[in-house]
Amino acid sequence: MMKIYGIKNCQSVKKALDFFANTPYEFVDYKKNPPSVELIRKWVEKKGLERVLNSKGTTYRALNERPSTEEGWIKLMNEKPTLIKRPIIEVGEHLVFGFDKEKYEALL
Repeated sequence: MMKIYGIKNCQSVKKALDFFANTPYEFVDYKKNPPSVELIRKWVEKKGLERVLNSKGTTYRALNERPSTEEGWIKLMNEKPTLIKRPIIEVGEHLVFGFDKEKYEALL
């Protein structure tokens, strides 16, 4: 079963949900159900911190202090899930971060 992680009002998430409209999926809203530290750690181990961290968003820019370690970032992303790129599409062991039509088509 496909899982789509994100925030309902995010434009990239809306585009992904539209793309997968005819595909069964489970939507996980970061704001209502933040990913666990363990899940974020798994994503970082698979794809790298720079792929998981949303360093272009307002939450990132508003940080007064930034963690100096990967583990510090993982814990902060759990506390502030808007620091996680979105959407994240998870199908089995495959992960796609952000809206990417070509990668989405390859998942189907």
